[in-house]
Amino acid sequence: MTMQPTILLFDIDGTLITTGGVGRRALVKTFEVLYGRPDAFSSFSFSGMTDRAIARQGLGVISVEPTEENVSAVLARYLELLAHEVNQSDRTKYRVHAGMVEAVNAGLAASMAVGLGTGNLREGAMTKLRQVELHDLFRFGGFGDDHELRPELIRRGAQRGADLLGVPLEEARVVVIGDTPKDVSAAQAIGALSLGVGTGEFTAAQLLEAGATWAFDSIAAPGAIELMLHGRAG
Repeated sequence: MTMQPTILLFDIDGTLITTGGVGRRALVKTFEVLYGRPDAFSSFSFSGMTDRAIARQGLGVISVEPTEENVSAVLARYLELLAHEVNQSDRTKYRVHAGMVEAVNAGLAASMAVGLGTGNLREGAMTKLRQVELHDLFRFGGFGDDHELRPELIRRGAQRGADLLGVPLEEARVVVIGDTPKDVSAAQAIGALSLGVGTGEFTAAQLLEAGATWAFDSIAAPGAIELMLHGRAG
């Protein structure tokens, strides 16, 4: 039986890796430097949000007009400070989640299009992944640069994967791998499958309740990679 062309889109924070909070610290310092307001993010979680949406909401919290100019200025400074935070990070808290390297390599070995589906700006994504030497595994993705709304950046990533495979997107099987309900809802919005991993702020049970096709405590759980690859275990 011929395997359906498959696109795998991996989220980064909480899914592929945990960083010990380098992104949040860089954003807090950005707002402290630009506005003297390190408290801009004390009232909300970043889980599943895009970098641009986080910057926009932070500006709103401190009553600064979230114009495109202001958002772009925040993100430019953030990328500078992120590189510093990554370089200074605690290596004991900055790690790849169990099973993720195996999952990515399994997709590549099966000639699937293996990319990223992340709210991170592309430069920020590569900065984070370079620290754990994962950046060379991903040839494409959907990023926070592509769109502020997660479903749209996931759609862009899926289209790039289809282009890489040389097939129409509607003929491809798309699987979004993520750790938040926003990953799940973005997958649902484009008609993709979703594999939830309980390695972030949400449990596997919560991700199933949010509508994930499958969910596990981690992708290292028995059967998880097989479902991602083939839609069946074993």
